[in-house]
Amino acid sequence: GNMRSFSVVVLLMLVGAVYCMPVADVTVDDEHFAESYLKKFFNLTEQKGPSVRGRISQETEKLSEMQRFFGLQVTGMLDSETLAVMKKPRCGVPDVNMARFSTFGSNFKWQKNSLTYRILNYTPDMSRAEVDDSIDKALQVWAKVTPLKFTKIYSGTADIMISFGGGEHGDFYPFDGIGGTLAHAFPPGPQIGGDAHFDEDEYFTFRSSRGNVLFVVAAHEFGHSLGLGHSDDPGALMYPLYSYRNPDTFVLPRDDVNGIQSLYGQNPDKDPSVAEPQPPTTPDACDSNLVLDAVANLRGEMLFFKDSFLWRRNPEDFRSEQTLITTIWPEGPTRIDAAYENEQSDRLFMFKGQKVWAFSGYDLVPGYPKTLESFGLPTKVKKVDAALYDAKSHKTLFFVGNNYYSYDEAREAMDRGFPIRVQKHFPQVTKKVTAAFQHSGFTYLYSGTSVYEYNLSSRWFFRVLNNNYFLPCNNF
Repeated sequence: GNMRSFSVVVLLMLVGAVYCMPVADVTVDDEHFAESYLKKFFNLTEQKGPSVRGRISQETEKLSEMQRFFGLQVTGMLDSETLAVMKKPRCGVPDVNMARFSTFGSNFKWQKNSLTYRILNYTPDMSRAEVDDSIDKALQVWAKVTPLKFTKIYSGTADIMISFGGGEHGDFYPFDGIGGTLAHAFPPGPQIGGDAHFDEDEYFTFRSSRGNVLFVVAAHEFGHSLGLGHSDDPGALMYPLYSYRNPDTFVLPRDDVNGIQSLYGQNPDKDPSVAEPQPPTTPDACDSNLVLDAVANLRGEMLFFKDSFLWRRNPEDFRSEQTLITTIWPEGPTRIDAAYENEQSDRLFMFKGQKVWAFSGYDLVPGYPKTLESFGLPTKVKKVDAALYDAKSHKTLFFVGNNYYSYDEAREAMDRGFPIRVQKHFPQVTKKVTAAFQHSGFTYLYSGTSVYEYNLSSRWFFRVLNNNYFLPCNNF
């Protein structure tokens, strides 16, 4: 049937340690890996015969398409950054022609609203009750926003057959061992259509961020089972890369709601008197009213935080990459208040409410999260608005309301004579400081959508800049 022509949909896992480590030149193995990746996910076709030129130009085109999709620099060449994205854990369904949400076309949707599902076998990684709960919750994610209803059956053929298997498992799309593809699913249709397969070589978990949360992987795959393709919105559940999300607080993002409702319409039984959490939208760097939660450096990169997201940017390059915070730090907080990097200790600190988290690279430092008092901040401080590490004096400034404090990193104690009013030393900043960081020896204080540039030691003021001076708007 038509099924084979578009293969299945797969989720990938994040591979650690790609964080700003210079990657050696691309090896021949890497080139083979990239070629099979493009064949699998971007429809790169086998070229027969002697025309090497045709093959090379098609590879360049497919590489460019993949780079565009993931918001990388579009070079058409295999570089270390592109390779690093190819190696992240992901879904096995191809990514071709995507805008925001995508569907497989109106022929690939269920023509009925009552669907059945059956769990054929279980993974030893979790208890049966946990698997049942994860699958049920994952289907409810879609049922909540559509007229669809799901009924579990225990024998016979269901619309959505769910199974765990490793390697070659009976469908011409073998799994690839640990890492890489986590699962795949088939678009709506008879026989294998709608079915979802999970790679048994992976480690699935119920709630833990160490491993792949089955609920998240399943909710993504069921999007395919219902007719959705991949989205290039990094906040969408249908984005091809796996990202840890807390099942207890998960709300289906706006892009996915738009996608599934374009196929099935809204849920007619939704009670308007019950206040449901609003579907989250992905912040846009091109929004001129964007107020960042925090800005920090990390191992030479710039990080810009907003809601559950961050943008990473290498200062040499004017492009930024947007990801969920939990993709990089599954144990990290979201909607943070402040962040800074202490280059001396190679630690990144994130603040939210009265708690502080410390990370060394990807890993939470043992003993964290701690309280603000661990820095010697007074108990009356309920949150920090911005934090800034000064490379010259090795002191960290904490902005709290209209005041700021100075913390001596070497002595691990607060400096005397603080807090001082922000206006006293930075009179140009009339509203509260919302984020702060240093770059090339200058200090930048964000206040709403404005950025004030200073020399910190002389407190000399240079200019006021626009929010997107450092965070580029990539709409081109």
